Amino acid sequence: MSEVSISQQVLVSLRQIIRALDLRSRQLEKSVGLTVPQLIVLKEIAEAGEAPIGQIAKRVSVSQATVTTVADRLEQRGAISRKRAESDRRKVYVQLTPYGEELLAKSPTILQEEFLDEFEKLVDWEQTQILATLQRVAAMMNAQGLPATPLLTVDSLADPPIEVADPGEA
Repeated sequence: MSEVSISQQVLVSLRQIIRALDLRSRQLEKSVGLTVPQLIVLKEIAEAGEAPIGQIAKRVSVSQATVTTVADRLEQRGAISRKRAESDRRKVYVQLTPYGEELLAKSPTILQEEFLDEFEKLVDWEQTQILATLQRVAAMMNAQGLPATPLLTVDSLADPPIEVADPGEA
């Protein structure tokens, strides 16, 4: 029986990471009907209170167009509302609705939150080493130019019970 090479072990680890992300994403969609980017944007809007889309985009490190698309879907679901600024009618602010607050309260944590909690426990050199290694892996997979899903920058929420009534069903 031959030993598993280091390169094969790396590929197995990458597949495990991808699988963990996929499973958690499916759990989120099944439990509250949100995608990971939607939940991240929803959490950022909650953190900001009331903010323009551009500010939310900067905070989650994606384009304004991406956040606008996510916000459109969240607004269609009744999770956020938009409001024009009184002083400058061109500026539009987003904010959570009571239904959006309920979705957040009922949403499970996402894997990013757990990762960030553990990553912050590492010493600086370990964090830097992981970053450099992952950047190299991304380059080896020709993925360094691909857009990423939104980064999570808000605090973790506890895993609450998972049952949310859609306002359209009331």
